[in-house]
Amino acid sequence: MVAIGSGIVTTARLSDIAAQAGVSEATVSRVLNGKAGVSATTRQTVLAALDVLGYERPTRLRQRSAGLIGLITPELSNPIFPALAQVIEQVLSRHGYTPVLCTQTPGGSTEDELVEMLVERGVAGIVFVSGLHADSTADHDRYAKLTGRQVPFVLINGYSEKIAAPFISPDDRAAMWMAVQHLVELGHEKIGLAVGQRRYVPVLRKIEGFTAAVQELLGRTPEEAEGLVHHTLFSVEGGHAAANALLDKGCTAIVCGSDMMALGAIRAVRQRGLSVPQDVSVVGFDDSPLIAFTEPPLTTIRQPVEAMATAAVDALLEEVGGNPAQRAEFMFQPELVMRGSTGANPK
Repeated sequence: MVAIGSGIVTTARLSDIAAQAGVSEATVSRVLNGKAGVSATTRQTVLAALDVLGYERPTRLRQRSAGLIGLITPELSNPIFPALAQVIEQVLSRHGYTPVLCTQTPGGSTEDELVEMLVERGVAGIVFVSGLHADSTADHDRYAKLTGRQVPFVLINGYSEKIAAPFISPDDRAAMWMAVQHLVELGHEKIGLAVGQRRYVPVLRKIEGFTAAVQELLGRTPEEAEGLVHHTLFSVEGGHAAANALLDKGCTAIVCGSDMMALGAIRAVRQRGLSVPQDVSVVGFDDSPLIAFTEPPLTTIRQPVEAMATAAVDALLEEVGGNPAQRAEFMFQPELVMRGSTGANPK
């Protein structure tokens, strides 16, 4: 057995750590006991395996904090935001940074107030998730001022050419094309889109991808394609309202801008005495945790959360280290995950 912190790591747990890290148990033992003969890269791999498996690092192996990094997210009621936050925090911790999570809630602190608080506390940088940068009507000068204060930052979900910073985004246009193509292959001829307000960049891109796919794959005119788009709130209630409107138009399939909206759409279908997918097919967006366990399991577009979060941290730490990352948008390919909420068109 090997001592670790104030506890003991058994041989069984040693084998778990070794398997996770891809090294021998002897190597794990040397790392945990602080012995020589292990490369820095291997040592870091073993420590990362400890973190992933939920074991506490031995006191002598814990890094001193390399500094604070602010993480500003919208409300955490949408599971995709805590999912992103969790990966970002894990990656930051591996690099020795301490994440400071700031959540915007209705009636709570604004993004500007949270930024001011973080800057006052001397953060080394800030990660913004779906913030005001995604709102095409917002004043983006606030980010130029942040640059002027020499605070590095990176932005996830939402792009503006007016902001000189690294951006991380899923390809929303491609995502909608995948969803529409999947439904067309199932025989659906009238497909609706339930999505948020047009002023948000990710929404605009989803609309562009959806209308282009509907025009090309179903032969709709631009006006007909736009008529199949319903704007609502990114919530269960918003999806419920949008689905009712789209069902009134005769849609047999509905693509939603988030998984939460998709759950609302399914509820609206059922309240009409219809079923999913026998009568109406529903597609979500995000592939939030636990969404595979809904009834029926939700077909959705998966955001590559781990890849996006890791890229965001890497870009930010390049900035923090004095090596400016590319002032551009890094686009990540989403993935269609087919489950039980989509089926053949009931002609």
